[in-house]
Amino acid sequence: MKDTDRSQPGSQPSARTWTRRALFEQGTLVLAAVGSAPLIAGESAPLRIGMLTDLHYADKPPAGTRHYRETPAKLEEAAGRYREGKIDFLVELGDLIDAADSVSLERSYLQTINRPLAAICKQRHYVLGNHCVDTLRKEEFLDGVEQAKSYYSFDHGGVHFIVLDACFRADGEPYGRKNFQWTDANIPPAELEWLTADLQANDKPTIVFAHQRLDVANNHGVKNQAAVRKVLEASARVQAVFQGHSHRNDLKEIGGIHYCTLAAMVEGSGAEHNSYSLLEIEPGGDIRLTGFRQQQSRRWAGKDAVP
Repeated sequence: MKDTDRSQPGSQPSARTWTRRALFEQGTLVLAAVGSAPLIAGESAPLRIGMLTDLHYADKPPAGTRHYRETPAKLEEAAGRYREGKIDFLVELGDLIDAADSVSLERSYLQTINRPLAAICKQRHYVLGNHCVDTLRKEEFLDGVEQAKSYYSFDHGGVHFIVLDACFRADGEPYGRKNFQWTDANIPPAELEWLTADLQANDKPTIVFAHQRLDVANNHGVKNQAAVRKVLEASARVQAVFQGHSHRNDLKEIGGIHYCTLAAMVEGSGAEHNSYSLLEIEPGGDIRLTGFRQQQSRRWAGKDAVP
C-alpha cells in the first residue's frame, strides 16, 4: 500500500451517502460497517497506523505535570510496540517539542526527538502544534522533520486522510517566533477553501488529523471550528477526527462525525503515565483504536452500519 498525495482537487465524488451508528461493547466505543463494500479494496489485512501526540520534548526540568526529559524513554516503549505491530505509517498529532529560549536550542530539541521517531517508520505525518512553532517558523520545523507542507491530504489503502494546520492567528498570520497567543487558533480562509475542494474531489471514507480541537469552543478549540465542521459534515464522508492539544482523553459526536481527543505523552512521570495508540482500519470498515497506558481504547463502526 502506498501513499498518494492529494494536495490538489480532482474528480467529483459519487452521490452515495453514508450513515453512522455508534455502539458500546464492554465499555469500548464500537463503530461497525455492515453491508458496505470493503474499505480497503483487495486487502485482507487491516491498515495499521501509529498515533501519538503532545510529546513536548525539551531538555529542561518538569513543570507541573509535564515531564519533558522522560519523553524519549516513553517514545522508546511506543516504538517497540509499533515495530511489533508493523504499522503502515505513523502520525504525530502536534507539540512534538516544547518551547526553547533560542532557535538553535529548539532545533536541537527537534533533532533529538525526531531521530528516534523517524527510525520507527519511513512513512510519517506531522501535524503542527502551537509549541512546534513557538520558537521556530513553520518552514524550519517542517524542514527539520522532512515534510513539505503543513496541511495536505493523501490516500492509503482505500482511505482518504487529511492533515490540518490551525496554527494561524485570526488575522491569517501563521504562528512563528512567539508572535501568537495559543488560544487564538484558526483555519484560515485559504485552507478552508482547499479543504472544501479536497473533500468534494474525494470519493473515499475519510479520516482527519488535527492538533487543536474541532469539537469545543473553549481555549483548546479552533476559533472557527463551527465553519470547519460544516465543511466536514457536508462531505458526508468524514468518519472521524483525531486530535490532541488538551492532553486528555475525550470523545464527542457532532453532526455524525466522531471527534476523538488523544492523551498527551508528556503528562506524568514514569512508564505508567505514557500514552500512545494504534489505529487499525479493517477491510470491511471496522475501526479499532487500541490505547496503551493512559490512552483509552475505542472501536468504531464505519459507515453504512445498520441496527
